[in-house]
Amino acid sequence: MQVTYYLDLFFVRGGVIGGVIWGLSIAALAIGIRCLTRITRKRLFPDAVCDSVGSQFEGRRYRDGLKSVEGRTDLFSDLVRRTFAHAHSGREAMEKALFESAEHEAAVLMRRVEWLNVIGSVAPMLGLLGTVWGMIGAFFKIVATGSPDPRLLAGNIGVALVTTLLGLMVAIPSLFLYALLRNRVEEITNDVVLTVNALIAKTHRPRQRPVAAKSSGGDPARGPSPEADPAGARAGE
Repeated sequence: MQVTYYLDLFFVRGGVIGGVIWGLSIAALAIGIRCLTRITRKRLFPDAVCDSVGSQFEGRRYRDGLKSVEGRTDLFSDLVRRTFAHAHSGREAMEKALFESAEHEAAVLMRRVEWLNVIGSVAPMLGLLGTVWGMIGAFFKIVATGSPDPRLLAGNIGVALVTTLLGLMVAIPSLFLYALLRNRVEEITNDVVLTVNALIAKTHRPRQRPVAAKSSGGDPARGPSPEADPAGARAGE
């Protein structure tokens, strides 16, 4: 009997508005599962690829590092390709491309998550609509009968309360998932940007000046003079 009572309460008493809210709950569940499985650090920022590219850049094997991200669809590989496509234009152009690409990709990810925010905002409004509708029906019954019979009013008041409850039951987990996924997108995107920015810095490291022989004419305490070792002087510039 208890099971039948609750099934009637949640699936029948809410009426049409309650049915719409249940539809939103199914949509929120599907969107939440899809986003939780796709917006993960493992998919967007794989450690193996990051370590491989980092070690190759550390050894100044820049072409090998860029080849290792070709054909990959994760966020890190995508930002590396877009950033170093502007390598011929200098460091400022690369950093600008990095930040613009990161902002674009974060917006694309948030576009999927934003539906949870929409559902979390609309569901309680529908619950409020059901509340108002139920109270209006209750008042009209009072007008029609001329006396406030509790048995006649209970049905409409029940609709008002059930729809409010359903709206909150859908809105609370939807907004929680939205906040969780939004923070995850921001955290992963920021980590990827910092890592790619570190790769840019590795491509602009100054080369070490080669050590000159004592017979080059320079002072051993101060190192070779530019006149004695012009090649070393140019390398240090």
